Amino acid sequence: MLVLAATPIGNLGDATRRLVEALSSATVVAAEDTRVVHRLLQGLAVENRPRLISLNDHNERDRIAELVPLAAASDVLVVSDAGMPTVSDPGYRLVAACVEAGVRVTALPGPSAVLMALAVSGLPTDRFAFEGFPPRKPGERRSFLGGLAAEPRTLVFFESPQRIGDFLADLAATFGASRRVVVCRELTKLYEEVVRGTAAELAERFADGARGEICVVVEGAAPVVVSLDDGIAQVIALMSAGARVKDAATEVAASTGLSRRDLYEAALRAR
Repeated sequence: MLVLAATPIGNLGDATRRLVEALSSATVVAAEDTRVVHRLLQGLAVENRPRLISLNDHNERDRIAELVPLAAASDVLVVSDAGMPTVSDPGYRLVAACVEAGVRVTALPGPSAVLMALAVSGLPTDRFAFEGFPPRKPGERRSFLGGLAAEPRTLVFFESPQRIGDFLADLAATFGASRRVVVCRELTKLYEEVVRGTAAELAERFADGARGEICVVVEGAAPVVVSLDDGIAQVIALMSAGARVKDAATEVAASTGLSRRDLYEAALRAR
């Protein structure tokens, strides 16, 4: 089977017993960076030296033809440089190919920068969305953030230390200067830092960049208070543009928090 193994995101002490056992018995390891795996084996005092196959963003498509048959015949362990494979790391295409081929896929849970950042942020954790790395180009990044500005769920991003200042400045411009933001840097490491403030405050704080691995947690948008009459007007406008009553009512209910049934019935009466 294919085994996705979460590795420490910084502190080797977070390696699970199951990870150590899996590395100790593995015959084939597909790794984002084989050099990192060598250091991991040494750091965990694992004497086993499995066959290492490079699996990264550039070669994953080509590696599928080799790894799927291997996983069908015996266990193949997949590791990324840190955290869980497939989460902003290589592995998704391989997993999809194994599922398609009927090869069993399982995982060894472990450290997660996304969940740790969310947990320590102090922002709501009941509903959240992970958005990975935002686009690098300024125009694309601002457009990307503009599409998320009204998202009510807490948002989690990864960002590079070089672009963190620009990202936060764009965040303040699109989400509003007062939106609450938490920058989590070097989680689980010696110089771990969690900085809380508004988007504007943190944009200024990190204007010159930062060091290390960074997660950014952003407060969701406050719900927009819309009256039923305004909601009905929105439904009717969508209907005038060609939407079905049911679809229009569902869309407006999702964006306003109003009752879909009330909107639907009121729109029928107004037709």
